[in-house]
Amino acid sequence: MNWQRARTDEKKNERKEAIYEAAFALFKKKGFENVSFNGIASEAGFTKSNMYRYFSSKEEIFLNIFADLFEDWYEDCRQRLQKLKQNVEVDHFAETWVASYMSHPQFLDLTPLLFVSLENNSSYEQLLKFKQLSMNLLYQLAIEIGRVYPSIQGEKAFKFLTLSFAATANYWAAESQQNEALNKIYQLDQFKELKPDFEKNLTESVEIIIRGLFAN
Repeated sequence: MNWQRARTDEKKNERKEAIYEAAFALFKKKGFENVSFNGIASEAGFTKSNMYRYFSSKEEIFLNIFADLFEDWYEDCRQRLQKLKQNVEVDHFAETWVASYMSHPQFLDLTPLLFVSLENNSSYEQLLKFKQLSMNLLYQLAIEIGRVYPSIQGEKAFKFLTLSFAATANYWAAESQQNEALNKIYQLDQFKELKPDFEKNLTESVEIIIRGLFAN
């Protein structure tokens, strides 16, 4: 599809959504490094010059997509945490935390790519806007975590967020990027225990992180 120049805000938003959908599909399929600005334009049915009316780089597109998915996940996670009682059992907290991720697979698909995208060609203004949004959302989650566990507040709550986010990215990448050869290996008896299980692995990691913060 070849898009004509948008004349209204509604049409502009429609164009952006088309770009987001095309870019997400390419990022998921090829990773961040193997996707180009021109490739996104072609996938979305835009000319390169038309694309520049909306975005300046693939990094900007990625950060915009990720920010939207991040906000959706945050709102869901916050609402789940608000239902937990103070000092709830750690295993229940971990299950609740991981369930919020399981409900947002698109957010998970882009999470392992986040640091790569931030390190490549993003402008100061783009990074600042994204960091400000992220910090605000994480701050609200840290407050909610501190309510659930009064002994895990402030710096400790942010430590939980940092460690659990890293575990999330690693476990999702391990599970979602398996190829045919790896699948065959994991079917062998001696390697079955090594097969990635995102939900199980992350739940156990969240429990370990929380218990470790209790002990410090």
